[in-house]
Amino acid sequence: MNAEIISIGDELLIGQVVNTNASWMAAELNSAGINVLRISVVPDDAGQIKAAINEAATRAGIILLTGGLGPTKDDITKKVLIDFFGSKPIFHEPTFNHIKNLFAARNYPLSEANRQQAEIPDNCIPLPNRLGTAVGMWFEKNDKVFVSMPGVPFEMKALMKEQVVPRLKKKFKTTFIVHKTIMTSGIGESLLAERIKEWEDNLPPAIKLAYLPQPGIVRLRLSASSRNKEKTEAQIEHQCEQLKNYVPKAIFGYDDISMEESLGNLLKKRI
Repeated sequence: MNAEIISIGDELLIGQVVNTNASWMAAELNSAGINVLRISVVPDDAGQIKAAINEAATRAGIILLTGGLGPTKDDITKKVLIDFFGSKPIFHEPTFNHIKNLFAARNYPLSEANRQQAEIPDNCIPLPNRLGTAVGMWFEKNDKVFVSMPGVPFEMKALMKEQVVPRLKKKFKTTFIVHKTIMTSGIGESLLAERIKEWEDNLPPAIKLAYLPQPGIVRLRLSASSRNKEKTEAQIEHQCEQLKNYVPKAIFGYDDISMEESLGNLLKKRI
């Protein structure tokens, strides 16, 4: 199953806030066997948000949105979704009670804007946000799932882990996505590619190779997906062993281990 992530907020587009939400979400989805096709960022603009949702729905079966669910006037995501899904806003008593309890516990005054956060589209499934006032919203249309979550990172992460990902895994038959990163050093990317060309050309079609260079290091990431995790892991481990025949001195570790940590482990073995 494929997914797209849409991050909403002017602050992301002017560089005021780094979009860490999207990268975290992509990692969580990947771990759940859901492939992320694209990540997009749009401003707090109704037309741009609608266009992004429409576009994403042409490619993916899961569309996840974050941002724009707060109590202020620039938070327009809920209004856009009401219009997009032909919804009617209804007052959701459980959400309002949760908001009241949150504010009472902190001795904060409750405003009309906070009360309006308890209004939700009538055709969504509300996803209670135990850590904040903006309720998550789950929609289904044309066999696709659309989920809107707050942009506050700790609120979004809790919703993803506790509700969104479990629901997605239950609804869709997801595969296992396996990654293995091989850490190499002392050889440049182009020379490395030349040395391992035979090995790369003989990789099984289901295993993809990516070169990820950085100063002094080239990471080789092997990726594959299937319904049999153990078998896929064994295939990737076999390819890692085969690679040693081509660049035995260049490999210093696996799965993003640092060179310092790898050296430390080597010294410990020699004590």
